[in-house]
Amino acid sequence: MFSKKANAIFIDAIETYKSKNELEQKCVNPFDKNTDLIDFLLFEKCWIDAIQWAYEDIIRDPNINAEDALVLKRKIDASNQVRTDTVEYIDSYFLDKYATIALEKDATINSESPAWAIDRLSILALKIYHMHLETVREDASEVHKQNCTKKLNVLLDQRNDLSTAIDDLLVDISKGKKYMKVYKQMKMYNDAELNPVLRASK
Repeated sequence: MFSKKANAIFIDAIETYKSKNELEQKCVNPFDKNTDLIDFLLFEKCWIDAIQWAYEDIIRDPNINAEDALVLKRKIDASNQVRTDTVEYIDSYFLDKYATIALEKDATINSESPAWAIDRLSILALKIYHMHLETVREDASEVHKQNCTKKLNVLLDQRNDLSTAIDDLLVDISKGKKYMKVYKQMKMYNDAELNPVLRASK
């Protein structure tokens, strides 16, 4: 099933990123964009999420100075834009893949597109990775480890449920039982014409 492959790629992306103790790394994508597009996009997506996770940790430092925080906030904003673009590329892949599927008469639309569900699956992979680290942290108390183990089990259960939901959705789309309708991003605060602050600064 699709989710099994996606989860494996997410784990690979996280472990590859974490293998170097460097915050900002160029993505070392093992997949060829021309021959393995969806695998390439999944790896890229999780790599972006892994870097942004690190950004989000750092910016919560109560002792961070204002100048560094502003620089980091700009990086988080840029990362969010790339993340959203990548999600849309993934949806475009599925739109192309299922473009010729004949819809059943009573076909319905899902509450979210496949790629946005996959986005949540990528974030879950990072939550699971980091929560697992807390369960084996040498300087943590046994109570902390036990609490984190309980949380880890919930996250694993959540990943199973979300994986099943994504697989079921893709099967339904492939059979014409559901159809995709993708709404492209309309982030007004990045647009110099739509954000009043940017418009006034022109």
